Amino acid sequence: MALVNQLQKFSRSILGIASNYSKYTSNTTLPFLQATRGISTTQPLSEKQEVNITFVKASGERIKAKGKVGDTILDIVVNNEIDLDGYGACEGTLTCSTCHLIFSKEVYDALPDKPTDEELDMLDLAYELTDTSRLGCQIVMSKELDGIEVRVPSTINDARA
Repeated sequence: MALVNQLQKFSRSILGIASNYSKYTSNTTLPFLQATRGISTTQPLSEKQEVNITFVKASGERIKAKGKVGDTILDIVVNNEIDLDGYGACEGTLTCSTCHLIFSKEVYDALPDKPTDEELDMLDLAYELTDTSRLGCQIVMSKELDGIEVRVPSTINDARA
């Protein structure tokens, strides 16, 4: 019975807070709050800059896509619904090698981050591995990478299989 009484008191206090809140949010009680709602002291969020990338399939087909600075190459493939059979099967969790891409030497050297040990382990399982291979889920697009071309291997190996 004591527990029931405590719950009733608690619910009444919550209801009291809610009813008092509604008084303060009306236009007649505190017009000051209503007038200041549109004012912000923080900087507005800037739109992320758009970046371009071209995927070159083994057949020679070129697929141009757009993304935003901060997107991974996997994000760009998914967001643009690009049909690269099996690409990104693990959704970027570094448990497969299906987003294997081959970069030109210049682009590979310009990538801001070098591959981690986990990425190298997955790359070891990829088909058509080269010295400039990386996993697209690990490459974050920047302004400097705008306009790059990447080669998509002819086959993929899903390391999870």
